[in-house]
Amino acid sequence: MNRSPTLPSTRYAKSGNVHVAYQVFGEGQIDLVFFPGFVSNIETYWEEPSFARWLRQLGSFARVITFDKRGTGLSDRVEVLPTMDERMDDVRAVMDAVGSTRAAVFGVSEGGSLATLFAAHYPERCRGLVLWGAFAKFTSWFPTAEKLSGFYDYVEKNWGTGANIGVWAPGKKDDPVFREWFARRERSSASPSAVVALMRMNSMIDISGILPYVHVPTLVVHRTQDSVVNVEGGRQLAENIPNARLLELPGNNHLPYLGDDTEQITNEIAEFLTGAKPATGGERILATVLFTDVVDSTKRAEAMGDKSWRELLDAHDSMVRRELTRFRGNEVKTLGDGFLATFDGPGRAIHCALSLIAAVKSLGIEIRSGLHTGEVEVLANDVRGIAVHIAARVAALAQPNECLVTRTVKDLVAGADIRFSERGKHELKGLAEPVDLFSVAHARGVVDGRR
Repeated sequence: MNRSPTLPSTRYAKSGNVHVAYQVFGEGQIDLVFFPGFVSNIETYWEEPSFARWLRQLGSFARVITFDKRGTGLSDRVEVLPTMDERMDDVRAVMDAVGSTRAAVFGVSEGGSLATLFAAHYPERCRGLVLWGAFAKFTSWFPTAEKLSGFYDYVEKNWGTGANIGVWAPGKKDDPVFREWFARRERSSASPSAVVALMRMNSMIDISGILPYVHVPTLVVHRTQDSVVNVEGGRQLAENIPNARLLELPGNNHLPYLGDDTEQITNEIAEFLTGAKPATGGERILATVLFTDVVDSTKRAEAMGDKSWRELLDAHDSMVRRELTRFRGNEVKTLGDGFLATFDGPGRAIHCALSLIAAVKSLGIEIRSGLHTGEVEVLANDVRGIAVHIAARVAALAQPNECLVTRTVKDLVAGADIRFSERGKHELKGLAEPVDLFSVAHARGVVDGRR
């Protein structure tokens, strides 16, 4: 969830003649260096709500340091493929740049191999090692030459389209918004030729010989049906790293920020690295809460039949997610025929609500929406608090194609070219005093759902 309009700044550390892009975020008592998979772009992380939310969970107990490996993302491109030694130099350069003398290291997928090497070579700078979906031998990722050849064929023909999303995140294979983000992430992380070159280097990975020499506390986390890296890869790491702990979880999504177990994973990692799980209560922040609801959804469903109604709702959901992304909204959850979302500013929330109303008209759908700004408690995949309840009750009072807001929202956008019409005072359950409500009559810059 966006806690403020400001995202982590990208900076550069100098490693020899190479500039390595990195970011720092979080306010925890320990440092945690996050090693990405084989390609990355640190600025795209924050565009995907699930990824951003998970990173901020890590940042709740650690100062997180993440980077793009040389040759990928925002780091310098290189003419010669880097060795593992050079990549470890890059990690040390980033740690030095941010004043981190000793940190836990967290490696995901192919990044796990580099994190393991770093822990073995520099135990004085490593307080703990966490490996997610990682492996010692490349064959845990691509067990046969045929499978690797198929990946090269994908890169040549479809890199940058996100068509491979069903492999990396099976649970998201039918989500067009996620696929669009994944495609953008591919394009901004590396070019097709760079990907092929990197994978040829990766195909030589075999760190099994150094595993017995890893002498830092190690936690290996792997989903049993991981769709990318076979769980045997994680088991091999745990069996051969002295005193390593193996945590196997059900599921097939390779990406750690997807799935119903992300809070459990974060809590386990936090307890392993700090000795204590995060407090049960969530972080409290100021947010503008949006509820939407499809008008007469029950009647429409009965008239259309289950299949047609489901197809219409899928189209509706895709439109809502696209607009939420465009206006920097954070999808909290779907509500069957509506959405709960949060924003870090009431102006964007109003523009998004109006844009949604206009956009779904093309589907023959009418929606109502309600907004309130207040303090909410952020949980792993949800928000709660009186502000959430107020927004829900405001939405229930809205008319079809109406964005209804509280006085709090109206007052916070004073001076903007947004006009309101009074809807009077209303008693809302749970509140001692009536609440003034206003209908958004006009917001400059939003016409038929476009700014």
